[in-house]
Amino acid sequence: MKRIVDRYDKSHIADLPRAVFPGHIEVITSERDAERAVHYLQKQPILGFDTETRPSFTKGRQYSVALLQVSSQDVCFLFRLNQMGFPLCLVNLLKDDSITKVGLSWHDDLRSLSQRKRFKPGTFVELQNMAGEMGIEDRSLQKLYANLLGKKISKGQQLTNWEADSLSESQQQYAATDAWACIQLYKEMMRMQKEGFEVEVKKDEETD
Repeated sequence: MKRIVDRYDKSHIADLPRAVFPGHIEVITSERDAERAVHYLQKQPILGFDTETRPSFTKGRQYSVALLQVSSQDVCFLFRLNQMGFPLCLVNLLKDDSITKVGLSWHDDLRSLSQRKRFKPGTFVELQNMAGEMGIEDRSLQKLYANLLGKKISKGQQLTNWEADSLSESQQQYAATDAWACIQLYKEMMRMQKEGFEVEVKKDEETD
């Protein structure tokens, strides 16, 4: 039986091996390529989702979602919404109820996406809700991944410019890993619920 903790000590994360998306990454900048990518994604049994937005360092200034990441187990597409807009094929993918779609803090992402184009999203699995039902209190992507899978999700690229003319290799890897990690967490949570697990309640002085 697997044993996890309800609250994960952040100081332990730095020593963990790094989790990196092992598959193919493709950057999408046109509606035509988006349609091709969505055609592939609609045939997959499970998809992980995430978004990135250019950080604002000026009070009162906010940017629109720049990137939508959608990953299968083996391929991650990075849709550059700031360059191509929000095509109908992507809206239809988000509305699709026939695919298992997984995200973390996804309600916030959907709210941001709806500011680009209003739509009614289909069913999504919210990993934070699953974690809460399992008795886990620390539900950030980084802490959940460390707690359940024993690896580190790097956040080093989080505050970079997601509206840059081209995304760096480090940005692409970061974005793809975040979306793909949602699939890995979902599969592990489902396995644990099936095979059994135990949650250790940590004392306040033991956590960060």
